[in-house]
Amino acid sequence: MPDTAPQVLTRHAAQAGAGFSLAVDIGGTFTDVVLRHRDGRAVTDKTLTTHADLLAGFFRAVDLALGRAGIGPAAVDEVTVHATTLVTNAVIERRGPPTALLATHGFRDVLLIRNEHRYDMFDPQIEFPDPLVPDALVFTLGERVLADGRVKTPVDPAEAASVARAMRAAGVRAVGICLLNAYRNGANERAARDAILAAAPGLHVTLSSEVSPQIREYPRASTTVMNAYTQPIVAPYLAAMAAELGRRGFPNRPLIMLSNGGVVGTQVAGAFPVRMIESGPAAGALAATHFAELLGHDRLLSFDMGGTTAKACLIEGGRPLVAGEFEVDRRYRFKPGSGFPITIPAVDMIEIGAGGGSIARVDNLGLLKVGPRSAGSEPGPVCYGRGGTQPTVTDADVVLGLLDADRFLGGDMRLDRAAAEAALGALGARLGTDAAGAARGVFEVVCEQMAGAARAHATDRGLDWRGLPMLAFGGAGPVHACRVAELLECPQVIFPPMASVLSAFGTLVSPVRLDLVRSALSALSALDWADARALVGGMAAEGRAALAEAGVPPGAETLTLAVDCRYRGQQNEVTADLPLAVLEAGDAAALRAGFEAAYEALYGIRLPEVEVEVVTWRLAARGPLPAPSPGPVPGGTPAAPRAHRRVALEPAAPALPVHDRAALAVGQSIAGPAIVEERETTLVILRGWTATVHPTGAVIAERDA
Repeated sequence: MPDTAPQVLTRHAAQAGAGFSLAVDIGGTFTDVVLRHRDGRAVTDKTLTTHADLLAGFFRAVDLALGRAGIGPAAVDEVTVHATTLVTNAVIERRGPPTALLATHGFRDVLLIRNEHRYDMFDPQIEFPDPLVPDALVFTLGERVLADGRVKTPVDPAEAASVARAMRAAGVRAVGICLLNAYRNGANERAARDAILAAAPGLHVTLSSEVSPQIREYPRASTTVMNAYTQPIVAPYLAAMAAELGRRGFPNRPLIMLSNGGVVGTQVAGAFPVRMIESGPAAGALAATHFAELLGHDRLLSFDMGGTTAKACLIEGGRPLVAGEFEVDRRYRFKPGSGFPITIPAVDMIEIGAGGGSIARVDNLGLLKVGPRSAGSEPGPVCYGRGGTQPTVTDADVVLGLLDADRFLGGDMRLDRAAAEAALGALGARLGTDAAGAARGVFEVVCEQMAGAARAHATDRGLDWRGLPMLAFGGAGPVHACRVAELLECPQVIFPPMASVLSAFGTLVSPVRLDLVRSALSALSALDWADARALVGGMAAEGRAALAEAGVPPGAETLTLAVDCRYRGQQNEVTADLPLAVLEAGDAAALRAGFEAAYEALYGIRLPEVEVEVVTWRLAARGPLPAPSPGPVPGGTPAAPRAHRRVALEPAAPALPVHDRAALAVGQSIAGPAIVEERETTLVILRGWTATVHPTGAVIAERDA
C-alpha cells in the first residue's frame, strides 16, 4: 500500500495532470478496457474474463491498455470506473456464503410461497430457482409493526441474541432482516440488527428497510436476501481492487457502475451490491444516450451484442427508460416470474441469451435453435481452441467469412477456422446441409431472436420501434446489426467509435447517481403532504451523502422526483415524473394529472371517476455529467480496401472489399456488401446499405431507398 491513502475521486479534479481516465467492464466472455485522454484520444483492449479470479483479468486488461499507451498508473489522474458481472455470477453459480433470513413470526415461508404467481399456467412441471436461503436458515422474531408504521410489539433483545447465537452455530456469515411492514418503519429491524451484532460480531447484516423499503413482502425479502448473500463477496472484492489500484500508484479511488445508469463510490456499492447486478448493460445504455445526444437523436434503439448475451434498450426523450424492478436467475430466460424479483431501479432493457458464444443445436423436432446456453470464455467457441466442442454464433461468423480468423483482436488471438468448419459441418449434417448452410442458418436465427425480443420489449411499453435509428455495439453487435435492423424496419445503423468496448466507455460518460425508493401507501385525497415531504427529504439527505462520497461537491447535485400511483382496486402501479414544486405545494390536482398522463400513454384511457392511490416515492440524486471530450477532427483521404474476402452470407459467396476502419476518412462512403474491420470487432455492411463516416468518428449505415 502507498504511504497515503488514495484521494476521494472527483469528476471535477484539477486539469493540470496527465488527463487520463480508465474504465474496465467485466463481461461473461471478455473483460473490456478503455483508457481515454481528455482530448478524445483513446486506447482500447479486451482480454478473456478470468472467472476463477476476476481481478486477474481486470489488471491484465489494465496493464494491456497502459502498455499500449506507454503511460504509468500515475497518469490516470481523472477517473477510474468499473462495471462487473460479479454479483450476477455469484447468484447464478450459488457462490455466496451461508446466508440466513430473519422474518416476523408467521412469515418464515415467504421465499417459498413467493407471490403465488405461476408464470406458465399450463406447465405442470413449472420450476422456480431454489431460494438463496435454505429453510433451515430461516429464523423468526415475535415482533410486529403495523401497516401505518406504528410499532405494536418491539423486538426483544434477548430473543434476537438467541437467534444470533443459533445463526452462528449454523455457520451463517450473512443475514437479511425482512420484518413485516418494515418499509414503513425500520425501527424493529434496526433494533434486531443491534442485538444480533452484539451477540455475533462480524456477521454481514442487511436490512430491508435500507436496501428496499417498498411495499410487497416477497420482492422486498428477495432483494434483501440477495444483497445479504452477495455482500460478503462484493465488499472484499471492491476493497481488494481499490487497495491494489492504490498499491500500483493510481491516484484516485475507483467508482462503481450501478444498474440505474449511475456511478457511486466503493463504500456505497459494497454495502448494497444488489444495485450492481446490471451494471455493465446499464453502462452500454448510457453510452447510447451519449451518442444519441451527440448525433441529435431524441429516440434511439440501443443494440448491444456481446459474447454471452444481447441487450436492447429504448432511448426516449434522450434518456434510457428506468424500471423499478427486474429479475435475476430466471429458470426460463424469456418468462417473467421465473426468477428472483429485485426491487432496485435499473435501466429498462431486455436481455436474451444470444451472444457470440451462444450454442447452436438441433432440437427434438429437428429445428435449429441458438442459445440461451453459452460457451462463455471457458471453454469458449470451438474456434478459440480452448476445448469447446459445440458450434456457436462466433464459429458461424468465422465459417461465413464475416470474421477474419487470422486478425481476431488484431491478430493477438488467432482463431481455428478448420475446427469451426468441422463443428458447423456436423451441425449441418443433422439439418441436411453443409457447414456454410448451417452457419447461414445460425446467423439468421440469432438475428431473428434479437429482433423478436426488441419488438416485444417495445410493444410491452407501448412504444413503436419502427423507424428508429439503431446504435450497434458490443463485440458481436456490429456483425449482426444490419440484418437485425432490416427485421426491425430501422432505416439507419450507427456504429460508434470503440464499438466493441462501448459499455466500458459508457461508464466514463455516466454521472454519479443514486436512486432511492420509499413506499407509503395512501389515498391521494387523504395524503399527508408533510409526511411525504419528510420522507422525500430523508431520501434527499441519503442521496447527497452518497454523492459526496463519490466526490460531488455540495450544491452540484440535481434531484428529480417520481411517484408510483394506481387507481383504487388495481394491483400494479404506473410511475410518473413529478416536479419537486408539486410536492412542496401539496398540489394533489397536479399529481393526479401527471399520473393520468402516464397511465393514458401506457393504456390509452383515463378513469377520472376513480380514486387515485399513492404507493411509492422515487428520488434520483445525480451529479453533473462528465465534461465531453473533443471528437475526431474531420479530414483525411478516402482509403481503398485493404483486401477482399469471400463471404458466404449469400450462397454465391462473393469476394467483398475489406476496409480498415482506422484508415477511413470523414465523409467517405462505402456501398454494401462490404466489411469494415477494427481491432476488436467487425462491421458488416449488407447489400442494400451504404455506410458513411461521420465527423464524430461514427460509421453510419443507411438503408438504400
